[in-house]
Amino acid sequence: MGTSNHSILYLRLKKRIYIKPNHRVTLGQAARLLAADDLLEQRLKGLVLYKHNKADGNRVVIDLLQIVKAIRELDPELTVEAYGDPHVLIMISEKAVKPRIPILIFSWLLLFFGAGLAIMNFHTDVSMKEVHIRIVELITGKRIEHPLWFQIPYSFGIGLGMVLFFNHLFRKRFNEEPNPLEVELYMYQENVNAYVIADEMRKKSDYDLTQQGNPND
Repeated sequence: MGTSNHSILYLRLKKRIYIKPNHRVTLGQAARLLAADDLLEQRLKGLVLYKHNKADGNRVVIDLLQIVKAIRELDPELTVEAYGDPHVLIMISEKAVKPRIPILIFSWLLLFFGAGLAIMNFHTDVSMKEVHIRIVELITGKRIEHPLWFQIPYSFGIGLGMVLFFNHLFRKRFNEEPNPLEVELYMYQENVNAYVIADEMRKKSDYDLTQQGNPND
């Protein structure tokens, strides 16, 4: 292959990649590579690891050992140093999903009024109106049944607090710190990835055991 006996490839697998049906997955798509020899690196990036088959479904897991085996078949003298996750999850999608405006508007309205009702129900449960009346009475010495000068700023304060809490006003961010919703979505995605990988590896293990039990199939 024309490579040095001391050639080293540094490899870091990506967590998840997307391909279209019946497309191939190359090493350059599945991982970030670094090699001393630029020609070797370019050749390795084009190494085909997997070609989608309709029977495989819409998600496939490629294990690090499969990748190392494919690299060794191409260049037995190459030393592979792998970092990061030992699996890459391949998601097969037919086409990009376009946002559906009517569903988006309906969902926005549902969340808006649902959140408003939740806040109002909470304030009713804790008798917030009576609390406001009592606070105003302590400040002014008079009992006012509808202390709007206190309640209206309080209502705006709730909205402002939510904006600051989620660190977003439409598309504008106030700083680079992730908000709690982004953290929760990230944790959810990580858990989904871990479950899908574990499930796919279990299926592959069950299939291998079946093949070993039926060597003539």
